[in-house]
Amino acid sequence: MKEIIRDLITPKVDENISYLKELFKDTSDIVYRQFNIANWNAAVIYIDGMADKILINNYVLESLMLENQQVDNVMQIKDKILTVSDMREVLKLSEAVNAMLSGDTMLLIEGIPAVFVVATRFWPARGVAEPSGETVIRGGRDGFTETIRFNTALIRRRIRDTRLKIEPKSLGVRSKTDCAIMYIDDIVNKDVLDNLKSRIENINIDAVLDSGYVEQLIEDDSWSPFPQMQSTERPDVVSAALYEGRVAVLVDNSPFAIIVPATFPALFQTPDDYYQRWINASMLRLIRFVGIFIGLIMPAVYVAVTSFHTSIIPTKLAYSIAASREGVPFPAFVETFIMEVALAFLIEAVVRLPKAVGSTIGIVGGLIIGQAAVSAGIVSPIMIIIVSITAIASFITPNYEVSSALRISRFFLIIAASIIGLYGIALGLIIILIHLVKLKSFGIPYLSPLVHPHKKDFKDMFVRMPLKHFKNRPEFMEPEDKIRQE
Repeated sequence: MKEIIRDLITPKVDENISYLKELFKDTSDIVYRQFNIANWNAAVIYIDGMADKILINNYVLESLMLENQQVDNVMQIKDKILTVSDMREVLKLSEAVNAMLSGDTMLLIEGIPAVFVVATRFWPARGVAEPSGETVIRGGRDGFTETIRFNTALIRRRIRDTRLKIEPKSLGVRSKTDCAIMYIDDIVNKDVLDNLKSRIENINIDAVLDSGYVEQLIEDDSWSPFPQMQSTERPDVVSAALYEGRVAVLVDNSPFAIIVPATFPALFQTPDDYYQRWINASMLRLIRFVGIFIGLIMPAVYVAVTSFHTSIIPTKLAYSIAASREGVPFPAFVETFIMEVALAFLIEAVVRLPKAVGSTIGIVGGLIIGQAAVSAGIVSPIMIIIVSITAIASFITPNYEVSSALRISRFFLIIAASIIGLYGIALGLIIILIHLVKLKSFGIPYLSPLVHPHKKDFKDMFVRMPLKHFKNRPEFMEPEDKIRQE
């Protein structure tokens, strides 16, 4: 995957245009507009649909063609005639072509072995709207779009600090996708920043179409089901992370930003936790943790208790479960597995269907499948209740990737419970915990602050203390400026 564009720019406009026409042969969206500036031949070259034609016509062509009598020297064009605010001189043709492919306009002038690149990017873009996957009760309603410059502006609006840095990168040998690394210079953990830059520099792929590509190419453990980076559509979430010393990565064509490093507890936090009063936020956070734990182990506990440990069930409840399972031809493990797979099918179908149909199919499909399964004697009514509670508890997880990882862990625990009962669940939880303890995100332990010695970080763990107690930034992040509140 080597670059095929030459760097040489000749002083002859016709020679450069001939080369470009051969380079872009059989390409219909390239516009070549040749004209004269006094006695000099000139040309503008841009991509139709990606460049702002009004800016090109009014501030480039009109200025050069109608006011050229004021020019005595071709080198004065940039300083005396062109009325555009963003323009630069490029000495390599490959660099100019890459800029044109991003929506800029190339200006060639006879006798100058360089290209003037005029910033004219104006491609179709979706407006700023509320993120559909991260709704909040109280907070901003703006979300990222597919245009990287809009996204950086949304963050800049919240961080009006000269120390906010936005470093541009180009990813993909063929796609040359724009990427931006954002951090606050006097807060960020420099080790994390250097590690991230090194990994991004080592990306060598033909195309990067979404931030998900970058996330998979730079993560610590590709075999782990748990996400080691936080993805979000909300600029306030990214801004809060930057204030803690984290680093954000924005990728053009993607409405999702990547935040590194990520910790497992942080993936269960929502913006509402900080926009509401601390008592309400702490209660909701505790409910969230309890719900996630119930959603993880409840089906496995049902399998273990009904298959191996029936003696620990109260007598009346045992009779009720036995009566509900009468006529069910499958053991508890198969019954649970069937319903979990059916639930996974239903969730995936609702996600992929159009919104107008998805919600209806989810409700009707769940009711019909559940009732039909009970009537046919395939599963017991208690199983329907357990799967329903599990599904509701799973939806509490604010991060979809974490929810998917917990779903995989739930299947693992069900299999373990079907082999040795409650001992299997305990062993499975220990294995999952060991994996999480070993996992790191850019050098930061994944379970921080649980595995970190700084007790002050626990004020924002299971409960959130009042904001006036947040004197310092998280210690486990090792930020440069540790003071948040005097």
